[in-house]
Amino acid sequence: VQLQASGGGFVQAGGSLRLSCAASGSIFKIGVMGWYRQAPGKQRELVAAITSGGNINYSGSVNGRFTISRDNAKNTVYLQMNSLKVEDTAVYYCYLVIGTVRWGQGTQVTVSS
Repeated sequence: VQLQASGGGFVQAGGSLRLSCAASGSIFKIGVMGWYRQAPGKQRELVAAITSGGNINYSGSVNGRFTISRDNAKNTVYLQMNSLKVEDTAVYYCYLVIGTVRWGQGTQVTVSS
């Protein structure tokens, strides 16, 4: 199983970005899909997660600004990021759970003031 993340980039504060992460390979059923992020000098933190049934969990720091969604037919998870702040700058990693946790390669999001 491979995960391919895309959509990162450079944006000014207040702007928006949309991340995508598509899973490919031998996939029977995906459980949770989601996103973590890691800023320089900080630990990796959960941003948002969504179950196969659509239950969602957000970090308090992004709640109300970010929206996670998934397309089960495409094995893809999305993260719509609005009202971006400088402190959202990080490498964003997608993940999924199919018995074990699988990680994407990370995509850089940089928010300037």
